[in-house]
Amino acid sequence: MVEFVLNGQVVKAADPSMTLLDFLRLEQGLTGTKEGCNEGDCGACTVQVAALEGGELVHRAVNSCILLLGQMQGKSVTTVEALGGDHPVQTAMVKHHGSQCGFCTPGIVMSLTAAHKEGRQDHTDVLAGNLCRCTGYAPILRAAEAVAKAPVPAGPNEAALISALSSAGFTELDKFANWYAENPDATLVSGATEVGLVLTKELKQPEKLAFINQIKALQNIEHEIGGMRIGAGVLLARVRGAMAGKYPQFAEMLRRFGSVQVRNSATIGGNIANGSPIADTPPALIALEASISLRKGDTRREIPLEDFYVSYGVQDRAAGEFIESVFIPEQADTLGVYKISKRFDQDISALCGAFNIAVIDGTVTKARIAFGGMAATPKRAKAVEAVLIGQPWNAATIEAAQAAFTKDYTPMSDQRGSAAYRMILVQNLLKRYYMEQTGTDRVRVVGGPL
Repeated sequence: MVEFVLNGQVVKAADPSMTLLDFLRLEQGLTGTKEGCNEGDCGACTVQVAALEGGELVHRAVNSCILLLGQMQGKSVTTVEALGGDHPVQTAMVKHHGSQCGFCTPGIVMSLTAAHKEGRQDHTDVLAGNLCRCTGYAPILRAAEAVAKAPVPAGPNEAALISALSSAGFTELDKFANWYAENPDATLVSGATEVGLVLTKELKQPEKLAFINQIKALQNIEHEIGGMRIGAGVLLARVRGAMAGKYPQFAEMLRRFGSVQVRNSATIGGNIANGSPIADTPPALIALEASISLRKGDTRREIPLEDFYVSYGVQDRAAGEFIESVFIPEQADTLGVYKISKRFDQDISALCGAFNIAVIDGTVTKARIAFGGMAATPKRAKAVEAVLIGQPWNAATIEAAQAAFTKDYTPMSDQRGSAAYRMILVQNLLKRYYMEQTGTDRVRVVGGPL
């Protein structure tokens, strides 16, 4: 039995594998929340979820269509019905003509309501996960700007309501580790941005689900001697915050990872364990020499992230073994990260690349380059690295290294780009990185080449 707060009232649900959207519409009659794409892209199903994090109540906008009820245990869900029609966001949307057909409007209102509650003013980022065919976004953005300084209306004491709820499912890491070692066929659910699609698009029902999003030990970000350790259950929204001060280009790339709603649900461990060759976090992590801690029962092992990926769809992970954490060694920031996609916001990468090159006294002393979308797994460009190391950091060395990409990769052609296009991209991205690191990207001769 799942127990959570819905619009200020405690509710219980029997089926933890049911999506939150279906529960709201079919069992609670809360039809203001709409079903659009049913895959976490359009934002029409956006609701606000509050949870206690480190003793503080944090509100996040999420896609209810790919979240499962089992993930709602001990949380508070707010839908558009609870706003009552006179919330400052709703008033601003009416005043600035931010709605036409209205189908997407409840989701937009809930995205802006969550942002308003948390004091966010990066409105274009907030709305990147809400698609609207009718209005264009100008009147919606005007509404967002108008309401930014309005006071947040008082609501139910969500913290007290949540604190009174019982815990359910897995909350202790050791207990889960031992259980999973004995039940390796279970499907792990933390963010559910992939598992949700299995249910809604593939119409498959995993036989055994293990909800691990309540295990606090998987949600820590710790600064250890020699580096940073990130729990596998840390939301990508929090990873982005942790990267902002240390590796800003990594954080900037994460701004384009899905949408606010997706980053508020997806976890770093899930993105790694999924094993997709176009996952966005592995190239940057590999370039940063990250390692992962794998655990089975009481046994742990630490391996370089790049060694985790064996071949397409195959990872170095034994049955009953799971990713417990990611470790990034302390280092100077020389990281460049580039996501290439057809759309700027909310699009799957054609490729994503990361460069981490150290230069001392004009000579390259270290080079780590990794790409997703260029091979069957996220993969380093070791031939390119070999050309760079020990050579002067100049345009001639970059040109020689560009040619070596053909030794590292034999990319495929698909709907996101041809093999030739991808090869040109990686070569040009190395040059872009060089120009950014040396400052030559800011020099332009009038009438001459960039």
